[in-house]
Amino acid sequence: MAQNKTQSGKPALVRACAPHGGTGVNVLTDPLLNKGTAFTLEERDTFQLHGLLPPSVQTLEEQVMRRHDALRALSTDLDRYVMLRELQDSNETLFYALLTQHIEELLPLIYTPTVGAGCRQFSHLYRRPRGLFLSYPHKHLIRDILAHPRFDKVEVIVVTDGERILGLGDQGAGGMGIPIGKLALYSGCGGLHPATTLPITLDVGTDNKDCLSDPLYVGWRHQRIRGQEYDDFIEAFVEAVTERWPHVLLQWEDFAKHNASRLLERYRDRLCTFNDDVQGTAAVATGTLLSAINVTGTPLTQQRVAVLGAGSAGCGISALIHRAMVEAGLSAEEASSRFYLVDRHGLMVEGKVDTTTLEPFQRRFVQPGAAIAGWQLNSDGTAGLMEVMKNARPTVLIGVSGQAGAFSEAIVREMAQHCARPVIFPLSNPTSSCEATPADLLRWTDGRAILGTGSPFPAVERNGQMFKIDQTNNSYIFPGLGLAAIALKIPSLSDSLFMAAAKALASISPARSNPSANLLPPVSMLRHVSYTIALAVGLQAYHEGLLQDRVAIDEIEPLIRAKIWAPRYPALIPAGTLPERSAA
Repeated sequence: MAQNKTQSGKPALVRACAPHGGTGVNVLTDPLLNKGTAFTLEERDTFQLHGLLPPSVQTLEEQVMRRHDALRALSTDLDRYVMLRELQDSNETLFYALLTQHIEELLPLIYTPTVGAGCRQFSHLYRRPRGLFLSYPHKHLIRDILAHPRFDKVEVIVVTDGERILGLGDQGAGGMGIPIGKLALYSGCGGLHPATTLPITLDVGTDNKDCLSDPLYVGWRHQRIRGQEYDDFIEAFVEAVTERWPHVLLQWEDFAKHNASRLLERYRDRLCTFNDDVQGTAAVATGTLLSAINVTGTPLTQQRVAVLGAGSAGCGISALIHRAMVEAGLSAEEASSRFYLVDRHGLMVEGKVDTTTLEPFQRRFVQPGAAIAGWQLNSDGTAGLMEVMKNARPTVLIGVSGQAGAFSEAIVREMAQHCARPVIFPLSNPTSSCEATPADLLRWTDGRAILGTGSPFPAVERNGQMFKIDQTNNSYIFPGLGLAAIALKIPSLSDSLFMAAAKALASISPARSNPSANLLPPVSMLRHVSYTIALAVGLQAYHEGLLQDRVAIDEIEPLIRAKIWAPRYPALIPAGTLPERSAA
């Protein structure tokens, strides 16, 4: 399949078609070419489609209406998820047209929270191949697999090893649902053409006994490979990727704590790469906190931050907020003193935690023993989240623990006693793993809490009116960041680029002009949000010298705009014929 482009860089309306004569079977089974009932009469003549389709020629808009009606007629969200995945595998233009027109309704179906159920049921729902499963027994074939011409256009890869899927843990090969869902958002929200996206699962086995005992499990039926064997496999994968696509964007997704940050540090300067759980989560949490300051009136330099969950996500969030505090005027030491990270063993504090067992990214947030001098501790000498509330009196509470109900009524009420407008972000996904529900948080704080959640929740009553809770989801960040990285061929992604993304998100907060409004723009505006973030990231990359004189500052916006694809059917011509010029 050849893809022509207009002078703007967007896919042209006239595009060469599949090989083997371009017969009806080819165009109907290729999800990037299939139009279903929207094939014109001329195309039906050319590709011998008469009889294979109903005679009525319909528009893309009519097809969207039909699919939307069918979607709403289904009884469960998992059924809707399955229907959308099947549509994506049969007609991608229609899938993305439906998604972009109903993004607020469909986002929870193609990603969190429904994707969690999709991952759990992946082996039982498996229909058609999408993306690549690179399994450990076939590590010697990685280069050959990636070399296939069907992957020539790839510009962005989302990869997982399936070990820490959302708050669900090890899902093995079923984790593939995450890269598929993330890349759907790259195209639906960021505008990247779906032909340039590639989901990959590194199948290194699974320790999930349910998967291993399931006769329908589609992955490699083996305990997880670890240690040097695992590292060598990752190295072989990265080497093959950079050799095949020198300018690719590689996004790491849902790797376990002991691998996420160390793999990021190992490879972040070798190619354009980032870990969304560490950096994307950090950027959206920081951007939302910067927006919340407009409501509380308390400067960032006076915030005290408690984080439940001291893994890669919790430490990543803390690191970026810490950076923002330093930029706002605090010293690094002053900023560090304002963070209280709590894991399953309690507050991370010297003398109460064995620092030799901590990952390097965790050690910077261990409080000195003097910080809790005078605190009344638990009987075992530890300080839990309640002790942090009573003594540190945080103004911000962030949850990335994956523990449903971890923000108890007693803890939240204690926080609210010492803070007029507590900022509370229960960010764990899916919904079943969320630390607290928005309705409870508002009730326990007498309506004073400022909230953001990782998964979508129904609107709640606030001051006598229904109010939609902000979904502090990475989908606000990574599509725009990726759009800039690909459009401008940014060679590596510095922490300051994620700060630029966070600040850009805060700059378009409705709360900036109305403190009673939402902290974040509505999900329906995600395409605009992604463009805004892409532009901010591109300008920051330019000022850091990351574009290396390849791109002038006045070329940044046109290059980004040219990369944004809109789901419209192209006119098709048989392979081997010269395409007509299009004015589109």
